[in-house]
Amino acid sequence: MDRLQFEVPVRIAPAPGLPVEEIYSVEQALDLLQNWPKRRQGKLYEMAFNACFGATVDVASSEDACRAFMAFCRVSGLLAKDMMLPVKRGASAKGFREARV
Repeated sequence: MDRLQFEVPVRIAPAPGLPVEEIYSVEQALDLLQNWPKRRQGKLYEMAFNACFGATVDVASSEDACRAFMAFCRVSGLLAKDMMLPVKRGASAKGFREARV
């Protein structure tokens, strides 16, 4: 597996009525982030962008980048309703849970 590939793709719904897209890698996440409107960029955007860029230069892991990108997508309203989120370590359930968007 490519070191910049996400373990689980991030499913996004870019706009109502458009098909769900899957983001498979740090590079795809960076493409979306670089085209994000400046007026909508905030702290979570910066965190996601920095984590994704950091993964490309081996300062962050691809999974850290994926988590930051997923948080950005969730707060921005991009995360698809059927996206399964990883369960935090130590939680009673194993695997993934459905996103509450």
